[in-house]
Amino acid sequence: MIKIILVDDEALFRKGIAFILQREKNFEILFEASNGGELIDYLNLNEQRLPDIILMDLKMPMVNGVEATKFIHRRYPQIKIIALTSYDSKPFIANMVQVGAASYLVKNASPMEMLFTINEVMDKGFYYNDFVMQVVNENLILEQKKSKTNLDEDYLTNREIEILRLICGQMNTNEIAEKLFISPRTVEGHRNNLLLKTDSKNVAGLVVYAIQNKIVSLDSLSFQ
Repeated sequence: MIKIILVDDEALFRKGIAFILQREKNFEILFEASNGGELIDYLNLNEQRLPDIILMDLKMPMVNGVEATKFIHRRYPQIKIIALTSYDSKPFIANMVQVGAASYLVKNASPMEMLFTINEVMDKGFYYNDFVMQVVNENLILEQKKSKTNLDEDYLTNREIEILRLICGQMNTNEIAEKLFISPRTVEGHRNNLLLKTDSKNVAGLVVYAIQNKIVSLDSLSFQ
């Protein structure tokens, strides 16, 4: 079961999303919150029953989605955040990716696209469509003009770089293990080393790091 929390101050929209998700046999809705403050209170009081995924609106009273995502990214990095918002402007997208969102959906997305995104994020750790990847790449180009990247040629091993490229290709642990003829446990070990070496909190952070340091190019990625 994929455990999900919905966070949106529009009750009618939130209930509509809940109705769609509850029809899926592998989804379980743990909680619904109308703002980031309610979400954080729930997480702090229910640390034995945390969600796998949070669908997060951005503009909400009290604590907005960006600030809530920052808190969760620090306190509960294993939870994956999917931004679900009306805003599709590049600054909003870049900001949410920067603070740790594993995916970004606009509210005019189809139910099928939403379900696909949730399953992809759960299976592979992130899902960025082509437009989001373009925004990420443009934002990183701007950042690179301000400062140099921090990749040392000897910093990552050849195997770690190989696995990082496969992660960016949206392959999960078992798929990577099968392709490289190694065990899933070995893949997880390399993944953990990559997270530590790149100071990334999640797989989405690894993808951003790989693009920033030209380990992969945007043209080589496919996020259909």
